[in-house]
Amino acid sequence: MNGFVLGGVSSGVGKTVATLSIIQALEDAGHEVQPAKAGPDFIDPSHHEAVAGRPSRTLDLWLCGEDGLRRNYARGEGDICVVEGVMGLYDGDGSSTAMVAEALDVPVVLVVDASAGMESVAATALGFREYATRIGRDVEVAGIVAQRAHGGRHEQGIRDALPDDLEYFGRIPPNGDLEIPDRHLGLEMGEEAALPREALREAAETLEAERLAAVASEPPTAEPTDAESTGRESEPEPVDARIAVASDAAFCFRYPATIERFRERADLVTFSPVGGDPVPDCDGVYLPGGYPELHVDDLEAAGTLAELGDLARDGLPVFGECGGLMAMSRSLTTADGERGEMAGILPADVTMHDRYQALDHVELEAVDGTLTARAGDSIRGHEFHYSSADVDDDARFAFQTVRGDGIDGEHDGLTEYESLGTYVHVHPESGAFDRFLESISR
Repeated sequence: MNGFVLGGVSSGVGKTVATLSIIQALEDAGHEVQPAKAGPDFIDPSHHEAVAGRPSRTLDLWLCGEDGLRRNYARGEGDICVVEGVMGLYDGDGSSTAMVAEALDVPVVLVVDASAGMESVAATALGFREYATRIGRDVEVAGIVAQRAHGGRHEQGIRDALPDDLEYFGRIPPNGDLEIPDRHLGLEMGEEAALPREALREAAETLEAERLAAVASEPPTAEPTDAESTGRESEPEPVDARIAVASDAAFCFRYPATIERFRERADLVTFSPVGGDPVPDCDGVYLPGGYPELHVDDLEAAGTLAELGDLARDGLPVFGECGGLMAMSRSLTTADGERGEMAGILPADVTMHDRYQALDHVELEAVDGTLTARAGDSIRGHEFHYSSADVDDDARFAFQTVRGDGIDGEHDGLTEYESLGTYVHVHPESGAFDRFLESISR
């Protein structure tokens, strides 16, 4: 599958809108597009899926490693992959967009805000291309997409200013319909605020789809899984287990590869705590992240979390990440002071804040054996949350934080009964979900 990375000159330049417009342009030209996201984000991929009709792959060097990143890319479908970058092209020490492009050995198409420039757009693109050489990165900036550019003289001025070896792939015209509402944690999800198809098609008409398709290239093949370095077996066998995954508006942050991993190795069933579904008959429960703070009343009234708490106290293993950790706590208080009773599995009370409390790539070291790691194992993940947890003095933690904030600045993985809650999101390439399935198998 050929592909290219869409890098931005900065955050907020309009990469997501450009990505969606390019997906639309390529599909209108007859291509089958596989979207992907550089970085650990859950929200941008939801918009990719709303347009492309297939899950967006997560490509993050910190979470997956180079071979894991290539394996995850190769699991995609279609004939061309469009990878949306994270922040500016060179920003981020754990897994920048440039690092992802280098690992995949595919070219970069640069998104430049052209709303107030012509020759300066070309100068910016040239500088981004030359900077790769200066810092010793093997990154090819193949050309640009001019974001918020008008047609006519404006567009022609940009074209004329570009050197011959930087392609012009078209523009995204200014359009109020091409704006995605945002809130804490980023944009609203794709199923909540999908961009109008008509506006995307209008933007697609100003892009040069076949030039974009022609510049794409195929990454090298990933090496087989190295069990010693990842904690995963090369070809793990199915386990005799049934896993229940919470899936609704409150629990919507999960990587496609995680669900794929569960389905490859176990029976999977989903349920909705917001909708009041009973907890399915299962051997373990996974509560992914999301927005429980937006559904406090429904979660408290539905009774599913209260039932889950009873089952956890009886020994059912429950693993929650971020929003899942919040739902496993005793209570959740919103930034407006609204308080709701949660599952009561973990000895903590969670409070939302107006500013984010942690944002980073994370590394954890297991103090003792737990649901997702053996004693001494290191796993990598990502944290981004607006809440804090007030934890009992005698609370037990499964992990020390080597990098990141975790729950209290030094630890993550609050554990009680046979259950575990972390602020950190992990990817299946870490081996954590394989360990979870093996821990709960009959």
